[in-house]
Amino acid sequence: MVAVESTMLPLGTPAPPFALPDPTGKVWSLSDVAGERGTLVAFVCNHCPYVRHIAPRLGEVAARWHDAGIGVVGINSNDATSYPDDQPDRMATQAAEWKWTFPYVTDESQSVARAYRAACTPDFFLFDADRALVYRGRFDAARPRSTTPVTGAELDGAVAAVLAGRPVTGDQVPSIGCNIKWKPGNAPEWFG
Repeated sequence: MVAVESTMLPLGTPAPPFALPDPTGKVWSLSDVAGERGTLVAFVCNHCPYVRHIAPRLGEVAARWHDAGIGVVGINSNDATSYPDDQPDRMATQAAEWKWTFPYVTDESQSVARAYRAACTPDFFLFDADRALVYRGRFDAARPRSTTPVTGAELDGAVAAVLAGRPVTGDQVPSIGCNIKWKPGNAPEWFG
């Protein structure tokens, strides 16, 4: 497993729009998933051990955030041909197992991952009510094969600040995980 860090898109960046299908074929746009108080865009997938490590806890906290007015969407941008575990039908099964109640969509063209400069799974982007980026980085310090508990504390703290109408303060640490599985010839020029 090769670990890659997120690119740390500049704070204040407007949320790039998208319209992506879930496994049933329903198309979800940024406006469809946006919450009235903020929006979390999470680049995730089925097979990555970093995602699998935090996935159940992500489902728990995302449900709470959604109830408080934060929209949440999971985007799978991996090349599902080369990584069949990330096929849409398997996405639906995995999301149900993890109790994800937010839309989990596929970015087959990988254009949305490129627009967000997503580099790894998981990679989190939190936008305020005006859809300006206020947090990007990791869920917490937990990693596969570590004893650090999965809490989501860092991202949860950022969400709490957005919900309270306060600036997100403190250090923002890049996420780390498996690289986005780019289709042949599709890796962006900034991807190492």
